[in-house]
Amino acid sequence: MRKIIHIDMDAFFASIEQRDQPMLLGKPVAVGGSGKRGVVAAASYEARKFGVFSAQPSSIAVRLCPGLIFVKPRFEVYKSVSNQIREIFLEYTDLVEPLSLDEAYLDVTENKKGIATATEIALEIKARIMADTQLTASAGVSINKFLAKVASDQNKPDGIFVIKPKAAGPFVDQLPIEKFHGIGKVTAATMHRMGINTGADLKQVSREALIRRFGKTGSYYFDIARAIDHRPVNPNRIRKSLGAERTFEDDLSENEEIIVQTNGIADILFERILRAKASGKTVTLKLKFNDFEIINRSKSTGHLMASKEEIITIAMELLHRELPAKKGIRLIGLTLSNLDRQESDIGKQLTLDF
Repeated sequence: MRKIIHIDMDAFFASIEQRDQPMLLGKPVAVGGSGKRGVVAAASYEARKFGVFSAQPSSIAVRLCPGLIFVKPRFEVYKSVSNQIREIFLEYTDLVEPLSLDEAYLDVTENKKGIATATEIALEIKARIMADTQLTASAGVSINKFLAKVASDQNKPDGIFVIKPKAAGPFVDQLPIEKFHGIGKVTAATMHRMGINTGADLKQVSREALIRRFGKTGSYYFDIARAIDHRPVNPNRIRKSLGAERTFEDDLSENEEIIVQTNGIADILFERILRAKASGKTVTLKLKFNDFEIINRSKSTGHLMASKEEIITIAMELLHRELPAKKGIRLIGLTLSNLDRQESDIGKQLTLDF
């Protein structure tokens, strides 16, 4: 039986800004842009009380919280702090699987310090993070990744929740289906229509029925309803794509302007490709229009692309098929996928110019 910890930093980006700018402490803070096309990248807990959350348009966030303070993101700072925290994890185990800059799984079944329980390790890590970074983290401790991930959300912020082996089944039985990691809003709504509201309800549905309704993922749902998750903690987890996107203050409609902006985003993408020492076979263009319709256009090659010229050529080819634009464009994104890389570059896609 494994001992798994899931560490999730509390309002990571916003907490770093509050730490570095003490005048923001205790105030509702949003990391992002305040313009009419701005997007919230992260919100402090003070802001969340008003219903402000990440990926929300800034215009809506301001209506919900008139006193909201916007701070421009500093992704290099966030990445530096994330690396600092990861070094703490590695003092306890080499089996660390980062999911993003602010969360990771740790397998401490065998740990470097010989500490008897995973709970003690989680508490010690939380204390070390606070001492070294002045930031709080929440921890979930259990026998597998699914349970540890769900547990870390139970006592946020600055909390810890432990699901022991004998408690796993009863805990999952009473868990609302929306709280299951891996079940999103759309799937949860579908399950509600099927009469599935809790883990106990989900357990009543056969594996075959879930696969018929949800495809291969149905088998995963069948297992987690029984607190089963055999996925190992993978310290070599690699991102499947690298991307960059930008939301514009005003809609783009002129061909020349759209082309110039797409070239600029390609420059940023190529910088990330170089840092990651990556190459890939597929370029994807993403366009979001002013009515929020999103289209994705992709092209794959039979070889790995690593040159800026080739990536831009394909991006332009995809773009010209959509010009002239049928509607005003509010967002352009470019992604390189089907990657081959010499080293991993784990982290979320960063959005430019909030």
